[in-house]
Amino acid sequence: MQFFARLSPLRAARDLRFFFQTRERYEWGFLALSVAITGFFVWAFFHDSYFEKEYKPNIIYFEQWKLDRTDAQIIAQQQIDQAKREIAEREQRAREEKLRQGFKRLDDKLNAMGI
Repeated sequence: MQFFARLSPLRAARDLRFFFQTRERYEWGFLALSVAITGFFVWAFFHDSYFEKEYKPNIIYFEQWKLDRTDAQIIAQQQIDQAKREIAEREQRAREEKLRQGFKRLDDKLNAMGI
């Protein structure tokens, strides 16, 4: 416990001031350079730590329907929904095929290089 009893913030500040007063001019340049390099790496890690939030889809659990709908209205709505579903599936297949073709081109290039 004697070690902590000898610690004084005033003596530490005075010692630090004396240390800085005895430094040569080139040492201040190296100090600035080292602070700049360290600051750059801290900034780079902070800047790179960004991540996107998890995707949360917009889920529609149910739709409001009138209670007095006829069977013909129900079938008509199902046909409309089926058409929308088919369009969405075609678009998804097109996106997947485009991605698959890109990967195939990359694979072909790597195979041509022998990798």
